[in-house]
Amino acid sequence: MASRVNDQSQASRNGLKGKVLTLDTMNPCVRRVEYAVRGPIVHRALELEQELRQGVKKPFTEVIRANIGDAQAMGQRPITFFRQVLALCVYPKLLSSPDFPEDVKRRAERILQACGGQSLGAYTISSGIQLIREDVAQYIERRDGGIPADPNNIFLSTGASDAIVTVLKLLVAGDGRARTGVLIPIPQYPLYSAALAELDAVQVDYYLDEERAWSLDIAELRRALCQARDRCCPRVLCVINPGNPTGQVQTRECIEAVIRFAFEEGLFLMADEVYQDNVYAEGSQFHSFKKVLTEMGPPYATQQELASFHSVSKGYMGECVQAQRVVVVKPELVENFPDHCHGSTVPDPLPRPASTHALPCRCGFRGGYVEVVNMDAEVQKQMAKLMSVRLCPPVPGQALLDMVVSPPAPSEPSFKQFQAERQEVLAELAAKAKLTEQVFNEAPGIRCNPVQGAMYSFPRVQLPPRAVQRAQELGLAPDMFFCLRLLEETGICVVPGSGFGQQEGTYHFRMTILPPIEKLRLLLEKLRHFHAKFTKEYS
Repeated sequence: MASRVNDQSQASRNGLKGKVLTLDTMNPCVRRVEYAVRGPIVHRALELEQELRQGVKKPFTEVIRANIGDAQAMGQRPITFFRQVLALCVYPKLLSSPDFPEDVKRRAERILQACGGQSLGAYTISSGIQLIREDVAQYIERRDGGIPADPNNIFLSTGASDAIVTVLKLLVAGDGRARTGVLIPIPQYPLYSAALAELDAVQVDYYLDEERAWSLDIAELRRALCQARDRCCPRVLCVINPGNPTGQVQTRECIEAVIRFAFEEGLFLMADEVYQDNVYAEGSQFHSFKKVLTEMGPPYATQQELASFHSVSKGYMGECVQAQRVVVVKPELVENFPDHCHGSTVPDPLPRPASTHALPCRCGFRGGYVEVVNMDAEVQKQMAKLMSVRLCPPVPGQALLDMVVSPPAPSEPSFKQFQAERQEVLAELAAKAKLTEQVFNEAPGIRCNPVQGAMYSFPRVQLPPRAVQRAQELGLAPDMFFCLRLLEETGICVVPGSGFGQQEGTYHFRMTILPPIEKLRLLLEKLRHFHAKFTKEYS
């Protein structure tokens, strides 16, 4: 630090102005933020892709990005109904086209009528379009078997991540031992550790039980809570169900036990339920925290505070990515198409016309919501105020969310195709989950729990002591060393388990199961062979 101050003083004497913002003067909380799924290994993957494009010879012909749950980047086709409605919302002149089903047109008109100026380019109220919040409430009521949901307790958001950070901002307070502690599962989705670092909250780790298929154990929750009270004030318990990166699906009995624990210990519950459509294993079933909490009755149903989150980025939708091209039904419309669409795109697929034109795309779709239960009314007003600072969630994302929570009815023309596409996506994911578990568990030195839900596997790998020693010499976590070598030699990009947290002395990696099944089979075989070669090299 002193040397940098001296350097700045010397620069001042030489007539040079020193930087106002440096690593020493910037917000120290930001410096502590890490986000493994887009970390150093991904940057190296990007470099390798560039080298391949430049003709540099590698032991592989493509980089397979299995590091992130980016469904459409892995080849998953968008749901036709969603993209058709979005196309009409973004470019209403297409409402006159005979190439779109009538229910698609009705849905687009309904959404546009709820927008200012009947345009997707207009701002909405900060909590999201009222009509869409009402549709979300009806969706939650159907999902939970008739348990009512109040639209006034629902806030639309830029995916689930934005809502999660907003709720955490409300909860984080205090200094020293009074600083807010937040219990998060380990392994965890790095959004949580990154957000807590940025907010200067205390991360309290509770470990999922790998020996019991990553189950959540109340005794472990109690251990983590008791130990944390010596250094902070634990106020929040986060649960990810189905799990990311671990893929487990919590039983109803487990959820009930978690709710009782949170109630007894005075903890605010945050339920990350973005993978609720992704449940594959026989005997597994998604139970929402809202439903279980309500059915437990008083005092839990009337007093336990809860925020539950959902998103259009996962499930069978996968609408988190940048669209690759735009299709316009009539060539004569192209010259009148706006150069930009207020942050939106008109994406493929549409009905296949005789002539199509590719147009530039500007962004992906980000849509989600949070429902709050038993939140103090005055705090809820503060939450609305906090969200208003960001004006409103992206309107195309709000429109897409509306279609997700209110898909075509059985009596509507689009229902048959929608249902077939949805079932195809989920069936393929179930097959990929089973294949991943099977191939890994046939490999010596790799162990993979059943992928009950979500879209990732989190295998445990044995690494020879010499490999661990070599990693330490290089200043790397052992599983990071393994994953970097895997990337350099096979082109497979996965994320080391150390980026998610893991028990001391164990090594893992997270890998998405999203690639097309034949590419996934090849990826798994290459990974298995690489592990055997790596083990032999360092044995």
